[in-house]
Amino acid sequence: MTELTKMTATDVVGLLKARKVSPGELLHAAEARIGETDGAVNAIPTLCFDRARAHAARLEKENPADRPEMHLHGLPIAIKDLTPVKDVRFTLGSPIFADQVAEMSDVMVERLEERGGIVVGKSNTPEFGAGGQTFNEVFGTTTNPWNTTLTPGGSSGGAASALAAGQVWLAQGSDLGGSLRTPASFTGIVGLRPSPKRVAHGPLRLPFSIYPVEGPMARNVPDAALFLDMMSGAHILDPSSLPAPEISYVDSLKTIPKFGRVAYSPDLGQCPIDPEVRDICAKAAEDFARYCDGVEETCPDLHDGEEIFQTLRAQIFIANHAPLLKAHRDKLKPEVIWNVEKGAKLTADEIGAAQRAQGALYQRVVKFFSEYDFLLTPTSIVPPFSHQKRYVEEVAGVKFDNYMSWLALPSILTVTNCPVISIPCGFTKSGLPVGLQIMGPNAREDRVLQAAYAFERDHDFAARLPIDPITPA
Repeated sequence: MTELTKMTATDVVGLLKARKVSPGELLHAAEARIGETDGAVNAIPTLCFDRARAHAARLEKENPADRPEMHLHGLPIAIKDLTPVKDVRFTLGSPIFADQVAEMSDVMVERLEERGGIVVGKSNTPEFGAGGQTFNEVFGTTTNPWNTTLTPGGSSGGAASALAAGQVWLAQGSDLGGSLRTPASFTGIVGLRPSPKRVAHGPLRLPFSIYPVEGPMARNVPDAALFLDMMSGAHILDPSSLPAPEISYVDSLKTIPKFGRVAYSPDLGQCPIDPEVRDICAKAAEDFARYCDGVEETCPDLHDGEEIFQTLRAQIFIANHAPLLKAHRDKLKPEVIWNVEKGAKLTADEIGAAQRAQGALYQRVVKFFSEYDFLLTPTSIVPPFSHQKRYVEEVAGVKFDNYMSWLALPSILTVTNCPVISIPCGFTKSGLPVGLQIMGPNAREDRVLQAAYAFERDHDFAARLPIDPITPA
């Protein structure tokens, strides 16, 4: 069973398809691994193995040969506790919903289960996904397997820790301002923020909002491609959702082209950054030159990206959470209250200005991608930090005035609407993972995955997972 948990999702799915292992055996392996490790990391506090075993029993009665090519064949997966799974506890990390049980599943979950994914539990998240550190008043704090005194980041920190510790082979994350990319960086896994609407989900309170997205988290790039294939496809409940690509993401990795010119920026021209992170990512960018026609230190003009992001994020918070602030202010954490109140103070002129600025920024990004194939940049301005710290307040002598500004490197890229992947690219002197973001043109997840895989094949970072949680003496 231990050997199974060390295998890649792609290899395990191959065993399932060939009936060399059964869904039930994998559930047993996952349950045992969670039992061994979750006391240290608190990654999947809500388990649903009875529901999972019932699903496995149904799958075991089927003939794998009768299934479509794109199928998981009974692979255990984790779903973030911001996403409903029918008949499973659904808290959103908030004491307001501590006892809520979902009456229906998100359409993304339905699709994953139809395609052979077996949900074994809900991964931990901060309240309503707010913040780059995973803790809440319902389940407590999630820790980082590389050092359990540190945070795995957030808000998909539970998903990232579960993958790094070998509890599941694939985990769904979500991302607004870096919520799956930062945890990927902090735990040494792969996290892909797809283009908006690439992964259909819902029904939602704000179905026309394009900024929060769902995406795959995995231990390596081929597994992330596999999971994105399983997640993709249009759905009527998610307006403007995109169809699955004609060539699967898995197949797109079979041939890796040589790329054209690639850009690298250590700070997007505006972010303070930890010197060690800067050096590690600069070395990764230098290595990337072997896959392209050269790497140049430059980036598109994103000077107003953080201001745009902060305004549009606040607009989402007031739209989503104003009724909760009115009815349950005493149960909300201060960061959520701050974000909702920031949204309440916005004027129509400010919202309009942010939308116009985003339009102009996007045009600059389109022009940039006519000259460069990708933009490389660090995922986070810092390596993992203490899980007792709510957020990073200062880096390189720069003090932040809110809980989101330390996440500017991923959140600025959010407003481009382009797909971005975070892959491990090195380790600090103290042995902590560091991630590199690769951004490509809108709707070209295939190209981003190809670039990530080109780098991954020549480095051994993915092979270092899963890791037994490390608690310093």
